[in-house]
Amino acid sequence: MDNRIEKQLSFSLEIDKLKNIFRQTHLSDNGRNENDAEHSWHMAIIAYILKEYSNEEIDIAKVMLMCLIHDIVEIDAGDTYAYDSDALQSQKTREDRAKQRIFSILPAEQAKELIALFDEFEAYETAESKFAHAMDNIQPLILNNSNNGGDWREHNVTVEQIYKRQSKTKSGSEKLFEITDAIIQDNIKKGNLKL
Repeated sequence: MDNRIEKQLSFSLEIDKLKNIFRQTHLSDNGRNENDAEHSWHMAIIAYILKEYSNEEIDIAKVMLMCLIHDIVEIDAGDTYAYDSDALQSQKTREDRAKQRIFSILPAEQAKELIALFDEFEAYETAESKFAHAMDNIQPLILNNSNNGGDWREHNVTVEQIYKRQSKTKSGSEKLFEITDAIIQDNIKKGNLKL
């Protein structure tokens, strides 16, 4: 086997570890905690289905790839819960270190390409990254809503916290933010979010 394909297969095996990184979000119908691989796959499919609601023209293949790779760093960095203020402080440092190690398993030009795509997602400046972030917000939102806000209640998430996180959805999709707002308002009425 030549060195290039050996590196590509090593990376392919490495990212299998994403299936063992569990998130705070539960699967629909009050299922078990989802893992990062399921989250990423779900986001990518949702992005394709909802692409017509992007505020701007987007390269949907690029968005889907962003969705699929954005959490690979959590193999080393671990999942950082969206509302854990302490863990959020060290998230970038942990993820930058992980990004270099994991993507560098690949041949150099592929590593460079995926690092650039990961950095584009994180920078949140392009139409694709904004829409991918909207997917990263709406995916756990619809799961949590299907579970009657269980994860929000368990972690005492406040209305202020959720609106702060979901404000990025609006930059990627005004329409999806309208849906998000309706879901949040409904969960406020149900008592699933702290005021």
